Amino acid sequence: MPVTDITAPVALVLVDLQCGITALPTVHPADEVVERSARLASLAHDAGWTVVRTRVEPDPAAPPARTDAAPPAIRPAADFAELDPRVPLLDSDLVVTKRAWDAFVGTGLDLALRRRSVKTLLLAGISTSIGVESTARSARELGYEIVVASDAVTDLVASAHDDAVATILPRLARLATTEELLRTCETMLV
Repeated sequence: MPVTDITAPVALVLVDLQCGITALPTVHPADEVVERSARLASLAHDAGWTVVRTRVEPDPAAPPARTDAAPPAIRPAADFAELDPRVPLLDSDLVVTKRAWDAFVGTGLDLALRRRSVKTLLLAGISTSIGVESTARSARELGYEIVVASDAVTDLVASAHDDAVATILPRLARLATTEELLRTCETMLV
């Protein structure tokens, strides 16, 4: 079903578009996700919406999680947590450093959005099945309306991305392409 309306006030939440993440081998080209996210950020800035940039910095003091599957073996470069400069960043944007997958856990993001009376979150970023999906799950529990830019998300694992976009996210949110969202938002701003 096409997204023809979005309840304002809106916050664009760009998940983990940071140098160390956008450099990883993603299922879809990270450059395309970044370009689409940059277009959404420009629209959000022009509309006066809240723009949130999240970045993940794992806590080096945290004990390793006991899991059946190890996380990807990556060696973080010195610029790992720096926000990807291809996405416009204004002084008024919120920058949230998170220690977990979810942008809400332990960050104060919910309070910051409520102070701005935000009703709807527009999500994009990397990775679909981790940061984006986890943030969408919490946002739903917190009562936000959620829209996911379906072509401005990607993952390191194709099956995880496909499952998130086909099964999980449609149960949490509405999905639309960047072009569809730009058209819908431009009509809202007229």
